[in-house]
Amino acid sequence: MIDGTATDAPAGPSVVRPARRRRRLLIGLAVGLAGLAAAVLLSLVFGSRVVSWDEVVGGVLAPDPNSFAEQAVATRVPRTALAILVGGALGLSGAVMQGITRNPLADPGLLGVNAGSALAVVLGISVLSIDSTGEYIWFAQAGAAGAALLVYAVGSIGRAGATPLKLAIAGAATSAALASLVSAVLLVRTDVFNVFRFWQVGGVGGADFGEMAPVLPFLGLGLVLALLSSRGLDVLALGDDVARGLGGRVGPARVLAGLAAVLLSAGAVAIAGPIGFVGLVVPHAARVFTGPGHRWLLPYSALLGAVLLVAADVVGRVINRPADVPVGIMTAVVGAPFFIWLIRRAKVREL
Repeated sequence: MIDGTATDAPAGPSVVRPARRRRRLLIGLAVGLAGLAAAVLLSLVFGSRVVSWDEVVGGVLAPDPNSFAEQAVATRVPRTALAILVGGALGLSGAVMQGITRNPLADPGLLGVNAGSALAVVLGISVLSIDSTGEYIWFAQAGAAGAALLVYAVGSIGRAGATPLKLAIAGAATSAALASLVSAVLLVRTDVFNVFRFWQVGGVGGADFGEMAPVLPFLGLGLVLALLSSRGLDVLALGDDVARGLGGRVGPARVLAGLAAVLLSAGAVAIAGPIGFVGLVVPHAARVFTGPGHRWLLPYSALLGAVLLVAADVVGRVINRPADVPVGIMTAVVGAPFFIWLIRRAKVREL
């Protein structure tokens, strides 16, 4: 019978291949989570002093005030949590920015967003004497949004509109200009420099759950908006003309994704300083596993960003005992060679 034949027909490649790819991507996420768990464990064990497994358990669950090792583990818990939050936020914001601009060189540092946040925070410290994360976050968000709008406005000048190359040039010029303004403020205010110089390097040392709390709503909202923008980013990847021809709403899609990127990057900058290269390197590593589709690229970027920053923080603690190398320096050591390799590739102008 016709019905029986239709029911018993074997599934074709169009059914089997997507199911197989989905299973592979889910397995990849599971492997990434296992890698993050391993990085977290190393972060709790290694530092100026290596601790045992029993001391790790005691330090996490109920640290003994008389045990130096368990107290050390207790201080590493918020530090590790902060590295996960910041790394995930930077990796995710980098993937979103590269999707918005169709530019493989885009990230919060190269597009001026970090510099805008830094300038706003410096002005807040020097003029209004702000001194807490709860105050930094508002200035960082305003500065990041202003810098992003400026870069996009400058990159949109001309008949062709906002091309990937023009946005990269506008971002580099804006970053340089804003960095010069930061230096100008710090040269005349040594008291501000003493506060700002540790924050400027970028790091997760001295983390405290109370300091993280004001930033969590911004990071949470940015995460939600980024995941909601995945379909819109796939449409933007086709180019504005093609996207409009297919009925895509280019403007709202770009605004939604841009808001997500600003919330994520500014939140990370406010609490950990302008850590560079994570948003540049991580999305490219994620695409090796996911391809260009943002539905999978975004969660992979967040996960790999968290793994990278936790691992970089562990290495920074180990290579210069008993002192720490700030994680911002470690990510630059990894990211700078990758950036040089990337800009030497052919067809670097767009994804």
